[in-house]
Amino acid sequence: RTLYEIASKYGFTIAHMEIGKDDHIHLLVSAPPELSVTNIMRWLKEISARQLFRECPELQTSYRKKQDRHLWSPSYYVESIGTVNEQAVARYIDKQRRKVVNLK
Repeated sequence: RTLYEIASKYGFTIAHMEIGKDDHIHLLVSAPPELSVTNIMRWLKEISARQLFRECPELQTSYRKKQDRHLWSPSYYVESIGTVNEQAVARYIDKQRRKVVNLK
């Protein structure tokens, strides 16, 4: 919910999302050209981390500025796609969800 709220506030959309059991999140984001990828990632990571630390204070002892650790890694992978590839990316994200379910 938090990531969708951030997207709405800053003028982009999250068309697909998968939060796996491992250490990353897959997002299919649609944004107007005037929004930079850097800003989108900064907003998603900084705002969600602040909110999670506020809602789950126990996370602060594990992550917040302890030995230079943060909730989110500073790195990310982004690939620009056209509308033709959007369905393929959405299928990939859905497969990640099924992969996690099958591992249980």
